[in-house]
Amino acid sequence: MADVSRLAQVRARLDLPVARRAAGLLEGRHRSIFKGHGQDFDDLHLYAPGEDVGDIDWKSSARAGIPIVRRFIRESNLNLVLVVDTGRNMGATAPSGEPKRDVANFCCALVAYIARDRGDRVALVAGDAERLVQLPPRASTQDLEVLLRTVENQLRADAPPSDLNRVLDRAMGAFQRRSLMVIVTDEARPGPEHEQLLRRMRVRHEVMVVAVADLSPVEVLPGSPSAAQPGGARARRRRVADVDGTLTLPPFLRGRAELATQAAQVAAARRAQVAETLRRHQVEGMVAAGTEDVVQRFVELLGRQKRARR
Repeated sequence: MADVSRLAQVRARLDLPVARRAAGLLEGRHRSIFKGHGQDFDDLHLYAPGEDVGDIDWKSSARAGIPIVRRFIRESNLNLVLVVDTGRNMGATAPSGEPKRDVANFCCALVAYIARDRGDRVALVAGDAERLVQLPPRASTQDLEVLLRTVENQLRADAPPSDLNRVLDRAMGAFQRRSLMVIVTDEARPGPEHEQLLRRMRVRHEVMVVAVADLSPVEVLPGSPSAAQPGGARARRRRVADVDGTLTLPPFLRGRAELATQAAQVAAARRAQVAETLRRHQVEGMVAAGTEDVVQRFVELLGRQKRARR
């Protein structure tokens, strides 16, 4: 990958109205999270179209006969912590045909970009079964570029196995102040083995999960010449290795419709299990199939999270 600014790459792909909407949704989330803990009341003013109706002071509006909005002084330098799973499961392929690590890197860069423009600080806890990296909260462009390059260097196909519990435990111990924890992992996590730590983290912090989906091992890669020809020559030549285990899929199984259907059913059941785990702990999550749908999915995630806080 070219040695260019990761934040600039996000800016080039992010429309200004979408960026403003995402920042506004994050603004509302922080106000909810820190209500009574630094979100000081400033004054009242007349409601203007486009403002968050959740900020309307209904008692003042009833007295005045017109909508009145509460205005707060936003606390600056709020902590946002990227909690990144760098296990080799992130070195597989996403449904878009991109390496999952590229999608995860873009997710991290998007979060950092929005946080920087709001003046919030971003910290990092990244790791797997053998490695742990922690960077303190920082807000400058230079520091965020270092953070994003650190994530990129950790996400490799030859990385050690995933150990999300180890990463969650470090994040819990390292940050006592209430923060927004954005967990970046794959679609199979968090699982039942992560529930205890997820529950503890949810009590102390605000938590969101950003997951990257897996390409089905029996499907031909999107965009390949053989994509319209199941079992074609290219599909037969391509071997599929399980980055998170020891399975090797024989090439002749690629592109078979019945296997693709069964694999889709297993993937759907796994996603449903993860979604149920998140629902039990009141954690919102998203699943990205590639870099092209990350922005829209993340904006939707922020919207759901904000509605859940009302």
